[in-house]
Amino acid sequence: QVQLVESGGGLVQAGGSLRLSCAASGRTFSSYAMGWFRQAPGKEREFVAAINWSGGNTYYADSVKGRFTISRDNAKNTVYLQMNSLKPEDTAVYYCAARRGAIATKADNYDDWGQGTQVTVSS
Repeated sequence: QVQLVESGGGLVQAGGSLRLSCAASGRTFSSYAMGWFRQAPGKEREFVAAINWSGGNTYYADSVKGRFTISRDNAKNTVYLQMNSLKPEDTAVYYCAARRGAIATKADNYDDWGQGTQVTVSS
């Protein structure tokens, strides 16, 4: 129902910042809750952050709380993940995902996924 393309990843030093973008196509983007997940080699997908359709409700994993901010601009069909104070442990492929409904923290609850963008944080 919605197609997602992430961008903005790259190599950054510890303590630096990156902003990831997820561009969505489709007719009903505003009705979807959006989430960010990440996955490092050999590890399971990990929940990072989620935001509801209006942007009024957000939820963060404890590991990123206070450092990452999720936001969305429905007029631009785009969701963002601002990542500050990056740590080497944040190194992973980051994925955005969409679901029609409320915020969720489980990957299985999301229906549509982007291709991912690599974030590498050097120590």
